[in-house]
Amino acid sequence: MAVNIVDRVADRVKIRRAIVSVSDKAGLAEFVPGLVEACPGIRFYSTGGTYDSLKAVLPDAATRLVSISEYTGQPEMQGGLVKTLDFKVYLGLLSESFNPAHQADLARTGAEAFDLVVVNLYPFRETVAKAGATAESARANVDIGGPCMVRASAKNYHRVAIVVDPKTYPEVLAALQKGKGTLPLEFRFALAKKAFAHTAAYDAAIAEYLARLDFKAVKACYRIENPA
Repeated sequence: MAVNIVDRVADRVKIRRAIVSVSDKAGLAEFVPGLVEACPGIRFYSTGGTYDSLKAVLPDAATRLVSISEYTGQPEMQGGLVKTLDFKVYLGLLSESFNPAHQADLARTGAEAFDLVVVNLYPFRETVAKAGATAESARANVDIGGPCMVRASAKNYHRVAIVVDPKTYPEVLAALQKGKGTLPLEFRFALAKKAFAHTAAYDAAIAEYLARLDFKAVKACYRIENPA
C-alpha cells in the first residue's frame, strides 16, 4: 500500500475556512463570533441544526456561511444519515499544502482546503444512560460522519486544526488572537492528540455497550420480516 510521507509543512496556518458540525452546541454563540474577530476573513461550512445555529449568530451569514449540501451539490440523506461523507469534503480535509497533485485535485474539483474543523459526536453515552434506552435508540446515536471527519482532520494536523470539545473553545480563541488568525503546528498537534483520544473513547463506549447487550433486547425493537 502506498502512503504519503510528508517532509515539508507550514508552522503557522491561517484559518480561512472552517467546518462546524456539532451535536453539543454549548458555547457556539460565543465561539463563532470570537472566530470572526480573530480571523476576519473566515468562512463557515455547516450542516443541519448547526447551520441554523451559526446563521443565528452571524450577522453576515449570507456571505460567510455555506451549507455543506450547497458546497458538495448533494442534499442530505433522509434522517441526516449522510451529510459530510463526500469526496470534496475529504479532499478539503486531507489535502497537503506542499503536494502539487493535491493542489491540482483541489483546482480540478473546485474543492476548498479547510483549516479548522469543529466537530463533536452524537450523544451515544448519554443516550444509553437514559432510563428506557433501547438497542435501537443506541444504534441511531452511533455517529458515522463525525468520527470520520475528526480522524481525517487529526491525521492531517500538518495543516488542519481539529476541535472536538467545547471546553477547548477559549483556548483556541486565545491561540488565534495571539497568532493573529493563525495556529502553530505544536498547537494543531496537541488538538490532534485530543481528537484521536476522543474517537477512541467513543468507539470503546459503543463496543462496551454492545458487548453487554443481549440479542433478545435487539430483537424486541423490531418487527422482523423475512423476504419471500
